[in-house]
Amino acid sequence: MFKTNEYFDGKVKSIAFQTANLPGTVGVMAIGDYVFNTDDKEKMTVVSGAMIIKFEGANETHTFITGESFDVEANSSFGVTIKEETAYLCLYG
Repeated sequence: MFKTNEYFDGKVKSIAFQTANLPGTVGVMAIGDYVFNTDDKEKMTVVSGAMIIKFEGANETHTFITGESFDVEANSSFGVTIKEETAYLCLYG
């Protein structure tokens, strides 16, 4: 069954699911700045909107727009700046 998640005082919400191959979440982020920590490797895809990402240890940010994806290493963190409401898909593993 699905599991709902809520973070940052409700500004980030997601629904977790399990596919035949990987677990994942689909969610939305309100305008704001967030820092996420990872346990597993993650592949994030922007479904709608844009994410400005600062990877752990990086000096620069990268902007990912609708349809673009990025990978995040396990046991790390990354900063996210959202300037418009944004939807995403995250696959783990």
